[in-house]
Amino acid sequence: MRRPERFAEALREEIAEVVGFELDDPRVESVTVTEVVVSANMRDAKVFTFIQGSDTEVQEALKTLRHASTFVRQQVAMNLNLRHAPHLHFVRDTAEENASRVGAILQDMAIKGEIIKEDSD
Repeated sequence: MRRPERFAEALREEIAEVVGFELDDPRVESVTVTEVVVSANMRDAKVFTFIQGSDTEVQEALKTLRHASTFVRQQVAMNLNLRHAPHLHFVRDTAEENASRVGAILQDMAIKGEIIKEDSD
């Protein structure tokens, strides 16, 4: 595993801790940090988050995370003993939502008889 990938994993774990336990805002209670992608120069990090709730709740949570990004960055720098922490850019991770939507469509098609399940004996 390359250095940026190891650094991204350490960031993900630490950001998840800060967001989960140090932010006391009820709008971010349903936030799960799923992945962090660090730029090649390690100055910027894209933080993918899965947020449960309606579209308005999701937008409020993202707005809150973006507003708190400086605090989260400072906490991460302090906890990981970093001289320069990357700038954090919070974005919505829609992979799980898309997977559940596809699963629901496939299940609906199976119920209607449009898909025939094969036995794997």
